Amino acid sequence: MARQSISRIFRQLAETDPERVVVIADDGRLTAAELEREGVRWARALIAAGVRRDDLVTVSLPNGAGFVAACVGVWKAGATPQPLSPRLTESERVAVLDLARPTAIIGFEAPGRRTVRLATGQSSAGDHCVALPDLWARSWKAPTSSGSTGRPKVVLAAAPALLDPDVPVSPFLPLGATQLVAGPLTHSAVFTYAFRGLMTGHRLVILPRFDERRWLAAVAEHRVTWAQLVPTMMHRLLRAPEHAASELGSLQTVLHLGSPCAPKLKSAFLDWIGPERVIEVYAGSESNGLTMIRGDEWLKHRGSVGRPIGGTELRVVRDDGKDAAPGETGVIWMRRGESAPYRYLGAGSRRSADGWDTLGDIGRLDDDGYLYVLDRADDVIDRGGEKIYPAEIEHVLEQHPAVRGSVAFGVPDDEYGQLVHAVADTADDTVSAAELLAFAATHLAPGRRPDGVRIVHEPLRDDAGKVRRARLSAQAAREPGTRR
Repeated sequence: MARQSISRIFRQLAETDPERVVVIADDGRLTAAELEREGVRWARALIAAGVRRDDLVTVSLPNGAGFVAACVGVWKAGATPQPLSPRLTESERVAVLDLARPTAIIGFEAPGRRTVRLATGQSSAGDHCVALPDLWARSWKAPTSSGSTGRPKVVLAAAPALLDPDVPVSPFLPLGATQLVAGPLTHSAVFTYAFRGLMTGHRLVILPRFDERRWLAAVAEHRVTWAQLVPTMMHRLLRAPEHAASELGSLQTVLHLGSPCAPKLKSAFLDWIGPERVIEVYAGSESNGLTMIRGDEWLKHRGSVGRPIGGTELRVVRDDGKDAAPGETGVIWMRRGESAPYRYLGAGSRRSADGWDTLGDIGRLDDDGYLYVLDRADDVIDRGGEKIYPAEIEHVLEQHPAVRGSVAFGVPDDEYGQLVHAVADTADDTVSAAELLAFAATHLAPGRRPDGVRIVHEPLRDDAGKVRRARLSAQAAREPGTRR
């Protein structure tokens, strides 16, 4: 079957198997027919509000069936969904809206912007059967980048709202799966795999947010076959007492991405799930290239994120602009296809004239062409000339049995330039900062150890595995005694 509009794909799902449940969430279940009906209702409301083809519509709703139906409505109106986290601060939200300039908003009100809501009550009988024009936007999504190193960017995909529902989207996203969605649907990777899956035969089981016990229960209850995780989720699953006895026999693939995964965590996860069922992908919201590695490959190349796939070319570039030899560290650059797969709204790209692009990550290649990601260039801490990767500190702290998650960052210092500080989430544990500093000292060489640790009792990263280091650094710099 040739590519067709997203609007038509959902209509055909409803016509082919109207009673098949395609979405299961806390706010309700949707059959294919119900999803089509709700999508049409949203589309009509958006069109009545002035939305036209290729307009952006900001969708800022919590995880659930309502989010899915709203996005389907945006596509049916011929527009592009611009997913936006409901957890952003007011200033962050305003900054994104200033860049995106959406024609309409779903989920919140903003001065000078038009908010669209569905009318209460049921639509009239048969109203959803009146066909809308078969419209498709020239861009199928416009998510924001994580903003972990600064102001978020709106990433307008170059790919149109067209898809062949009979062809797998990627080697790691099969047709006809039961997909467990535990990350925020407003995040680019979660959004992409959830909706691409839904359009190619998936049933989505959506959690409001990640909870290790609910995740384990959902896999068993719904016979989940495909799931996406980030390292923070993997760490929390392995800490859950129930994990060892959980029924996970239905799982065929667990994909993880989003941030560097500590080798010890990855090894333990592979031991639990089985290496043949685990795939890791390295990519960004920009879709400018990707690498992939299976669990059994990883055991032979520990710490790697794999080799390029999907037509991706890869190089690591040293500070002097020359290609790094195997084992040398540099900035990771990728190239995929002749045309750019995205463009930023209101910001410039680092993409070169000949198509090479970078996410700003530091890494190296081995002799077999496997890539190893060390950290983001913008996050590297310079302590008296010593370059320290935050991931190195975080991986050590998270080996402590009391630490559920950690984030390391640099704090300005008059003598050293920067000091190394960290925040550790210990949940309900009573471990002290002094104990964690002593633990880190047994695993890290002098000069690479954290100068300070602050204890918190709530998750530091969001369910997409992202964190705002700059915010934590600014907070630490204001605390008495932080700077020398």
